[in-house]
Amino acid sequence: MKPKEHPAGVKSVLLHICCAPDASYGVPAMQEKYRVTGFFFNPNIQPGMEYDRRLLVTHALTDSMPFPLEVAEGGEEEWEDAVRGLENEPERGRRCEACIRMRLSRTAAEAKSLGIPVFSTVLTVSPKKDAAMVNRIGREEGEKAGVAFLEADLKKKDGFRKSVETTKRLGIYRQNYCGCRYSLLGRDTPQR
Repeated sequence: MKPKEHPAGVKSVLLHICCAPDASYGVPAMQEKYRVTGFFFNPNIQPGMEYDRRLLVTHALTDSMPFPLEVAEGGEEEWEDAVRGLENEPERGRRCEACIRMRLSRTAAEAKSLGIPVFSTVLTVSPKKDAAMVNRIGREEGEKAGVAFLEADLKKKDGFRKSVETTKRLGIYRQNYCGCRYSLLGRDTPQR
């Protein structure tokens, strides 16, 4: 299958993809108005086997809903530096903010480098992510890089539920934690 065709004049968007489940809703939602190029940059995902699995599944998704996918390897040390001292922060807290900032900063720089005037992320599909925080960080990082950030709250209009349905229909792996080792540990810790 070929990527969705758009009429001349339709803007391109570099779409940060954290995982195939979020992309399974985010990509088609963005393709309604934009020419989408996916960007997989997630040095937060641990352990390495989990990173490899999520990347493999994201590549497989490009067969089901065609779109070009750029992959940026590395960044693990940069991620460690960004979250150092924030290990005990809760999900949606300052650690997540630092992690999201680092990944969206790299996405904005990549958009600028590729000549793509707009960037966004599928992070807001997840109910575990604060869309207002993600959008604020995206705007700030876009301003720094000189590219526009396309704000979205993709969990609206049943985006999360639709992503669950799509991944079940396509047989796509759905992880049960955000990605970093701290969220993995927190997954097994009872919430108060």
